[in-house]
Amino acid sequence: QSRLVESGGGSVQAGGSLRLSCVAFGVTYHYDCMGWFRQIPGKERERVAAVYTDGSTYYSDSVKGRFTISQDSAKNTVYLQMNGLKPEDTAMYYCAPGDRIDGKCLAFGYWGRGTQVTVSS
Repeated sequence: QSRLVESGGGSVQAGGSLRLSCVAFGVTYHYDCMGWFRQIPGKERERVAAVYTDGSTYYSDSVKGRFTISQDSAKNTVYLQMNGLKPEDTAMYYCAPGDRIDGKCLAFGYWGRGTQVTVSS
């Protein structure tokens, strides 16, 4: 019954902004964090941001200063504000709950359909 729904993707010009949303439905298992991940065909899924239950956050070096993760626990929603988008940010973006392992948010593997972000030059 657990379900993750990502939305907010789209096609923008370089330098533009998008705000992604992820709503978690029926998640009753324990988790330490909620993360945003992205994947380009043929490449490994990349952890780009995460927010932990203690409120701390993580950002990959490639998005620091441009992306901001936030959450609304009452709405079971996590957001990813993406500013200053670059063509290399083009990917399918997913959210997922996970556990903090060795300081990293490792997703359990419960993925939604994702939302596509395309940045043109």
